[in-house]
Amino acid sequence: MEIIKALGIDNYWVLIAQFVNLAVLLFVLYKFAYGPMMKMLDERSAKIAEGIKDAEKANKKLEETESREKDVLNKAKKEAKKIIAAAEEIAEKNKAEILENSKMEADEIFRKAEEKIEEEKNKLREELKKETIELVMMATEKVLKEKIDSDKDKEIIEKVVKN
Repeated sequence: MEIIKALGIDNYWVLIAQFVNLAVLLFVLYKFAYGPMMKMLDERSAKIAEGIKDAEKANKKLEETESREKDVLNKAKKEAKKIIAAAEEIAEKNKAEILENSKMEADEIFRKAEEKIEEEKNKLREELKKETIELVMMATEKVLKEKIDSDKDKEIIEKVVKN
């Protein structure tokens, strides 16, 4: 008691009231300030942890996506190379086919030209033969100074020309 009097507290009831006030204040602070603040801090910690997990998941998905993208790109490059090779092969086949067709057409044109030349040559021979026969007839007529029957003339001249 002396300690309490030394502190300047004359009334015990004031000290008890102070303790009760302190207890009520601590209860009110715990109930309305500390509890909600701790709850808010826990929620925030949970959100931060969730955000970190989501970021890790996003990074993992990003890495997977980049890996898939590289795979798809590599596959596309390989397929493009195959398509280009196939196109080149088809182009070579078409080129060979076109060359073969061109050669065949050129041979056909050459053959037709030779046939035409041969026909023209035969026509010219026939014409030359006719002209020769006429010249021979004219020469024979002048030599003989008389005209023999033209059918007989032709027969004789043709026999001469054939030999």
